[in-house]
Parts: sequence; structure tokens; C-alpha cells
Amino acid sequence: MVLKAVCVLKGAGETSGVVHFEQESDSAPVKLTGEIIGLTPGEHGFHVHAFGDNTNGCISAGPHFNPHNKNHAGPADAERHVGDLGNVTAGGDNIAKIDITDKMLTLTGPLSIIGRTMVIHEKADDLGKGGNEESLKTGNAGARLACGVIGIAQ
Repeated sequence: MVLKAVCVLKGAGETSGVVHFEQESDSAPVKLTGEIIGLTPGEHGFHVHAFGDNTNGCISAGPHFNPHNKNHAGPADAERHVGDLGNVTAGGDNIAKIDITDKMLTLTGPLSIIGRTMVIHEKADDLGKGGNEESLKTGNAGARLACGVIGIAQ
């Protein structure tokens, strides 16, 4: 049975989008598809944050989802936050198309991302290679442009 989830991203500005999640089984990787509009051209950090709380905008979503207490890194790194998905790239049309497969995310069990928040950031994520303390926490990805809670989909 394929598990499905969805996240509707909304921000204070013009940034918005929809991300779909699919997982074929408990142990399968999670596939993310969708698009985010209203971004400046270039790379933007894209992460799962710890809390599904958007009461104070995207800031109340807390830090990156990091149940194993690791340093921030890129999605291809073995040592990383579960929520570290690297960057999505917006073209000249201000749209980022999402097509990511990630083996650390899951839609089931105690480490499920259901009920947590997706955040799209203002700047590129340096994937933990920025040489400072903030890089190891956030990738220096800057302000949170838009966010949304990940929910179960039909």
C-alpha cells in the first residue's frame, strides 16, 4: 500500500507551493514532487522542521527535524538531520520544480514526518560546509519564506 502525504506551503509574501510525498512501504524511500512559486531565481534551502506549529508563522516550526542529534549537512551525507533536504532551484520563471527521493524520511513510525513542517528558505543551504556554527545548525539558509504542515493525503 502506497502511503501519501501533502504539504501546502504559504508565506507572508508571494511564495507558495504544494509538495506531495509518496512512500511505497515502511522501508522504502520517500518521493517528493511538486512546485514552489514566487522564489527568486537560484537555490533555496528546503527542510523538514521539528514541529507542526505555524501559530507564529514559520518561526514556530522550530529547528530542523533532527531526532538523532546530528550536525546539519546535505541530503547525500550519511551524518545529517533527518529533515535536511538540501536545495531546490528556482528558474527565471521564479518556480522551483520539486523531484526528490530521500531514504532518511519516512511517513510511518516514531520518526514520521507527518505533522511536521516543511520550510522553504530565502537563501541557498551551504549543506553544513560554511565553516561556522550556524552552518552546522541551519546551513545558513536565511529567512523562512513559506511553510506548511505535512498532512496525510488520500
